[in-house]
Amino acid sequence: MKHIFIKGKNEEAPVLLLLHGTGGTEQDLLPLGSMISPESSILSVRGNVSENGMPRFFRRLAEGIFDEEDLKFRTKELHDFLDHAAEQYGFNRNNVVAIGYSNGANIAGSLLFHFEGELRGAVLHHPMVPLRGMGLPDLKGSEIFIGAGKNDPICPPQETEELENLLRGAGANVETYWGNYGHQLTQQEAEAAAAWFQQHYSSKN
Repeated sequence: MKHIFIKGKNEEAPVLLLLHGTGGTEQDLLPLGSMISPESSILSVRGNVSENGMPRFFRRLAEGIFDEEDLKFRTKELHDFLDHAAEQYGFNRNNVVAIGYSNGANIAGSLLFHFEGELRGAVLHHPMVPLRGMGLPDLKGSEIFIGAGKNDPICPPQETEELENLLRGAGANVETYWGNYGHQLTQQEAEAAAAWFQQHYSSKN
């Protein structure tokens, strides 16, 4: 998978897995990653699917309707890529925190839904429920931040609340930031994610 790896200053800090939104690239979330955890190594990945020339992490049938078989395939593809990247770059596979926006948040959520111990935690900006009707692995000890918009037309509040409940039901600790905007990632939401990250992953704690 096309990606960027930037070695951080602190090898004990979580490695940040950056996952862009539809039409983005592996460059998009680099400023966000640096803001959330300046000392972390960064692995920023470009989705392998193209939708009218726009990179995505998995196909969809329509707005808000996922191609579930492709989502499962691409989730396993990303999982395998992470295993190889950890070997290639020498980082701790058990110390990865995903930061995803929109489509990237959805593939990060799917990793959590499919593989126990896949991620130490996640920052999910405007995610949807990736799949319904499946049993989740044990997520006890996983720290998850959700950024949501009260007026988000793509991820309405009930979608966020359903995802919250599913993750908490699997044992994850979930904190949700509610903004008054739509689907965009605002500066206030990014700052809230950074504050949350420092609270949970700072070397002082």
